[in-house]
Amino acid sequence: MLLPPIFPDLENRSVFITGGGSGIGATLTRAFLQQGAEVTFVQRSDATDFQNAVAKETGNRPTFLQCDISDSAALKAAIKKTSDTQGPVHVLVNNAANDQRHETLTTDDADWDRLMAVNLKAYFMAAQAAIPDMQARGGGSIINFSSISYMMGNAGYPLYVTANAGINGMTRALAREFGADKIRVNALAPGWVMTQKQLDMWVTPEALQGQLDRQCLKETLAPEDISGGVLFLASDASRMMTGQTMVIDGGVVVTG
Repeated sequence: MLLPPIFPDLENRSVFITGGGSGIGATLTRAFLQQGAEVTFVQRSDATDFQNAVAKETGNRPTFLQCDISDSAALKAAIKKTSDTQGPVHVLVNNAANDQRHETLTTDDADWDRLMAVNLKAYFMAAQAAIPDMQARGGGSIINFSSISYMMGNAGYPLYVTANAGINGMTRALAREFGADKIRVNALAPGWVMTQKQLDMWVTPEALQGQLDRQCLKETLAPEDISGGVLFLASDASRMMTGQTMVIDGGVVVTG
């Protein structure tokens, strides 16, 4: 397992992570705890076992609040509780997403509403709830997870691709609106990360080889490959970086 870089300024910072109990999110929770940050994470499913395990592993116990992020009122209540118990949120990581496969011609209104609620609306609502905290404390960092799917125009999940394109537009708009408050808003677009969910549902030898053929770096991406970029965006090391999308994909897409 790769050890995360250490950013001393993240110690004691109040961090809120959506989907922080599994997949990439669990790695992010662990990485922030290793910085000495105060971390609250939300997840729809029960993550108590992970909460206990990572507390034992790092010596720093996160707060877990069970929450469906598509419920805006519940999400905002979780952020308020975080602010009340561990201090105003300094770092918001919008990580939770649903990349369920679906087809354009069989997608209905309910599918649209459900997938957009998780993959786009929740990001906006979480930012809306956290920004007053950041304004009050004189700054903060919002990190929105996107993906390279919208850059590649991937088929197989058109609403997910649409939401990820929207996330990048929202990131730029919020960065412009709240820059004067010293609030930085950036996106991070991973490539195909080998989480357990991906391995269980979609990774085949043929698909994996096709991905490696597209990458400049001929190794698979692990969740730990993503956490360093998130820590950098959260830290004052990136204090003059905002409105940007950081791509960590092994060199599939080329930006600039």
